[in-house]
Amino acid sequence: MAAVDRVTGTYVFQGANIVLPDGADIGPADIGPVAETLAMTTFGGPEVRPSSGYCEIPTAEGEAGMAAFMLDNDTVLPKGWRSVPIRQAISATAGGMVTAGSPEGLLFRAYHIMQWRRESAYCGSCGSPNDDAPGGLARLCPVCGRQEFPRISPAVIVLVTNDRDQALLAHNANFDDGIYSLLAGFVEAGENLESTIIREIREEVNIEVDRIQYAASQPWPFPNSLMLGFTAEYAGGALKPDGTEILDARWFTRDALPNLPGKGSVARHIIDRWLRG
Repeated sequence: MAAVDRVTGTYVFQGANIVLPDGADIGPADIGPVAETLAMTTFGGPEVRPSSGYCEIPTAEGEAGMAAFMLDNDTVLPKGWRSVPIRQAISATAGGMVTAGSPEGLLFRAYHIMQWRRESAYCGSCGSPNDDAPGGLARLCPVCGRQEFPRISPAVIVLVTNDRDQALLAHNANFDDGIYSLLAGFVEAGENLESTIIREIREEVNIEVDRIQYAASQPWPFPNSLMLGFTAEYAGGALKPDGTEILDARWFTRDALPNLPGKGSVARHIIDRWLRG
């Protein structure tokens, strides 16, 4: 894997957390990469390269980029450092949906790639340890020659409205207590996006939708998604959560909303757009 021409700073990750100096507040100026010399002095040096725990990452445009460490979950942080959930940091800093060129977008790119490098340590065909492929972000098996690129899993997320100007929001079993958001699901092999939307909504809450329209998209590296946002209109059926993935689903008006997902997500972006009318 070719190193970037110029490293502007280094992210340090641990699980789904970003590791920051104790003195850093959670603000737009603080969730970016820490100084390269500080990170290398604290967490490693040239001897860690090219392990899956360290990587230099160009921007999507191929320009000078950033570097990143991925620490083991059981690594004890040195004094003066703390670990903060990435989602918490993004909710506190993002004024709107995370975009590719924003500081939050660069963090998402670095985190996505570091997770993939750890998960692609071994060849998926023959099980041999992978090497970094020269010249780009890819893994190359030195035994069978299989090449692997960062995984991206497309998922749809949908705001459904009805003719009473209400929005359908749901509480997923994985959400924090009291949080309601949009219905979402991964695209299956052989599906287009519209068929995924129809299937997911039917499976999760037992209703039919039509008039599907694209709204916005966003990278979401939890773990490796590309969220494709849509709106749709209720077309029939009795609302009934599946009770497994969706524990509750209701129609809400603009003046009586539940707790919503944090800022920075495409779900919140689409909800806020609906709230503005």
